[in-house]
Amino acid sequence: MSELMAYEKSARFTPREKLALRYADAIMYDPAQADDKLWSALHAEFTEPELVELGYWIGFTFGGQRWLKTLGTVQGEFAAAVAARRADGDSGNP
Repeated sequence: MSELMAYEKSARFTPREKLALRYADAIMYDPAQADDKLWSALHAEFTEPELVELGYWIGFTFGGQRWLKTLGTVQGEFAAAVAARRADGDSGNP
């Protein structure tokens, strides 16, 4: 996680992955980062459908995490609740 938070300096991520993470930062934290320079780099590396898919997935994932925070839940809590219901023999919807 610490390398992810400092992805720009990390050797763990490829240049393509770092670019996708910069795109994620722009979507999640600061849309002003999506300037002409970033868009030029993104279009040089990704196709238009890939950019749409990345943007959608980033927004969906980030939005879902924000929603879970408003509910006061923690990661894994939903999966644990579903598993507990199934263990009790409840095969209905969670």
